[in-house]
Amino acid sequence: MRWWSAANLVSNMGAWMQLTVQNLLVLQITGSPAATGLSLAVQAGPGLLLGLAGGAAVDRWPRKLTAMVSQTVLAGVAFCTAALLGLGMLNMPVLLVLAAVTGIVNTIDGPATSLLGNDLVPAEDVPSAIALGSVVHSAGRLIGTALAAVAIGTLGTSAAYVANGVSFLFVAAVIPFLRPAAHAVRATAAQVAAARRPPRGERKSGGGRSRAPGGGEVREGLTYFLRRPRLVALAAITGLSSVFGRNYQLTLVVLVTGPLHASQSDFGTVSTVLAVGGIAGALLAGRMRKPSVRLVGALAAGGALLQVAAGLSPGLTVLILLVIPMATVESLSDTAGATVLQTEPAPEMRGRVLGVWRSASTGWNLAGPPLLGLLLQFAGARGALVSGGLLITGIIAAGYVNRHCITGRRPIPALRSAGAPLSELAPAA
Repeated sequence: MRWWSAANLVSNMGAWMQLTVQNLLVLQITGSPAATGLSLAVQAGPGLLLGLAGGAAVDRWPRKLTAMVSQTVLAGVAFCTAALLGLGMLNMPVLLVLAAVTGIVNTIDGPATSLLGNDLVPAEDVPSAIALGSVVHSAGRLIGTALAAVAIGTLGTSAAYVANGVSFLFVAAVIPFLRPAAHAVRATAAQVAAARRPPRGERKSGGGRSRAPGGGEVREGLTYFLRRPRLVALAAITGLSSVFGRNYQLTLVVLVTGPLHASQSDFGTVSTVLAVGGIAGALLAGRMRKPSVRLVGALAAGGALLQVAAGLSPGLTVLILLVIPMATVESLSDTAGATVLQTEPAPEMRGRVLGVWRSASTGWNLAGPPLLGLLLQFAGARGALVSGGLLITGIIAAGYVNRHCITGRRPIPALRSAGAPLSELAPAA
């Protein structure tokens, strides 16, 4: 796990270096801010369209081999971009093609590497492993963004792509030496057995031979997700918070430079405080053993109320004091949600569940900024923060009340069908 965490830190640093440079590169090539958004949308698009298929592939293929191959392919894309840039052959169409390829590979690489990290520790330590991954991600973002500025100023734009390619190769080199924990070995056996069974409604062909991921497996993953109220509730809470509560790079910059009459450097201070609060929240999340969807909702509502207070801040100092607990609480909520998402589904279905999540999260991440931009246009920075926070809190509270009213009457539970897990009969957490 120490090797895996070190590899992830290097990989995140490289990824943020490349992302930072890519936005500047598009501006240099086209001079259009809209083109920057287009490149990000092209890279994110495959997650929306192919996330389910990518998750099905992760459930079917050996996880370590899948992650190693995907990391190697991503390294090749980064090196190819650096070479084209160095030769002066990189233009906008080529850059968009490379961004699309990266997005396609990420539909498989994302769930594979997420689940691989959980395989390296005992089952009871998986929440801590996920929290550690969140810390590594936040630290990699801070360091990678800073290194991008250094690379551009000293070595040139292509250096960031080379560094990202090297980081991918480092991860690929570490993967063969990782030893899975006992629960992961059992889960792999279940995964192999499930891979040899055809999806419901399909006839078994080829005498049980392994098949490529198909439409049946994709439908099976989506059906599995939608039939679990806790996962659906988790998606609703996270999607709502992401659209109206987490785009602080958009809302807070307008608040700081507008109503608070501060400078862009002051917003840099606010961004740093947000990152530090996120790391603190991830560290605290490592102490959570079995977080529930109810806890995720309570934390999201608490963060939304702090967002309301931030929107009403009379000055920059008050805003910074509110941003620290706000970022900490929301990091706790995010890490708790990731733990539920990666541990509650059956082992042989986790790749497909993450695939469904990737498609859904790509959708709300693409829709969120335009919707929030409209809200900022009509309500202003303070109005957007306050109304967004109240909307999140109100909907979560309404969901809790509705759930409490429904479960207040204790119906006689149905008989458990053969092979159905007991957790399906338990009340939602």
